[in-house]
Amino acid sequence: MKFEASTLSAKDNYKLLIGSIIPRPIAFVTTLGEDGTVNAAPFSFFTVASSSPPQLVIAVQRTDQGQKDTARNILAKQSYVIHIVSEEIVDAVNETAAPLAYGESELERTDLTLVDSDAIDVPGIAEAKIRFEMRLTQHVELEGADLLIGEVLRYYVADELVESFRIDAAGLKAVARLAGNDYATIGKTFTIARPTK
Repeated sequence: MKFEASTLSAKDNYKLLIGSIIPRPIAFVTTLGEDGTVNAAPFSFFTVASSSPPQLVIAVQRTDQGQKDTARNILAKQSYVIHIVSEEIVDAVNETAAPLAYGESELERTDLTLVDSDAIDVPGIAEAKIRFEMRLTQHVELEGADLLIGEVLRYYVADELVESFRIDAAGLKAVARLAGNDYATIGKTFTIARPTK
């Protein structure tokens, strides 16, 4: 089947994209609102942008009302925390996807625990096995989204997950997004050596 993207509705483009580009890692992001409220929300348009300096990118889709709280807060404060979602916290993270009014904290719907950050004033989530304290380095305003590129200032990794800077994927138990209400865990893994010439 062929589809001309320009003739499809935004909803149909979205459905084709999120059903095709799978699995997607989830950035669970905490930010601070103008009134000091801690906002928390998951985003699956998320990846590594570069390793030197270490930078991560998230795309925060806009709604009919405009910017989401996460983008608004990051642009105002220039700092935020990204957490990797594991099996142990995925249900709580899902609760934070609720569409609440600005100034209401999604974390009140969960039992997650806030913990102070060191390099920034935005708190993180204690239960997350990996979190990154972030400083915004670039904002690209797209027609329907805010593309946010940030530098990792500090890593927090659970002691049992890291050895010689290698992360134990099985121990992390990361969860990924599929389409609709579906998620995935890491199943069968295999190794293929890269060509050397």
